[in-house]
Amino acid sequence: MTAAPDAPSIPEASSALIIYSTPWCGPCHTLKRLLTEHDIDYTVINIEETPGAAEFVMSVNRGNQTVPTVLFPDGSTLTNPRLSDVTARLGELGRWAT
Repeated sequence: MTAAPDAPSIPEASSALIIYSTPWCGPCHTLKRLLTEHDIDYTVINIEETPGAAEFVMSVNRGNQTVPTVLFPDGSTLTNPRLSDVTARLGELGRWAT
């Protein structure tokens, strides 16, 4: 995946997922809690504080700053996904046993 001009760099292999979020987002809190409960490693990027993060989220969400936006290791994204959507995508990538 080619990063958008002002997009933050993607953290290296320590995390399988990147969650673009805000501190006040209820669905973000729910997704992060569920991922933690299922021992799925992730990194959180606050789009209100990280330069370029909001622009990246807008670039994959038709100009909207919709969170949570999940970035997978292969560069694909899901917006406001259910846990089952995330685990299914991780399974497709060979990073989660369903």
